Amino acid sequence: MALRVLIVDDAIFMRTVLKKMLSEEDYDICGEANNGKEAITKAKELQPDVITLDITMPEMDGVTALPEILKVSPNSKVIMCSAMGQQPMVIEAIKNGAKDFIVKPFQKSRVVQAIENVIKK
Repeated sequence: MALRVLIVDDAIFMRTVLKKMLSEEDYDICGEANNGKEAITKAKELQPDVITLDITMPEMDGVTALPEILKVSPNSKVIMCSAMGQQPMVIEAIKNGAKDFIVKPFQKSRVVQAIENVIKK
């Protein structure tokens, strides 16, 4: 069975890029969310295997949403998505339960590697 992935990013372009990359690798994109609040709801409803979670979003950012997501979907592995220069927030997210991070602009090989790494953990 294909791994189920929830993609969380406020930019539809970034969600589309990730969805295309992951679909090509036969991952099942089970849902999308455009902010942290929506991500919590979707994570609870869908219980995805992996969640890609953007750090900077309106309403609720990824670092704030992360602990809530892990409460409602404790078996999901979260991979933070960050732009360059967000290292302190990435470190905080890893301390709070994120399993890996990927940097924008996304490189397909790194995205796939991150997913494979977190599934083995």
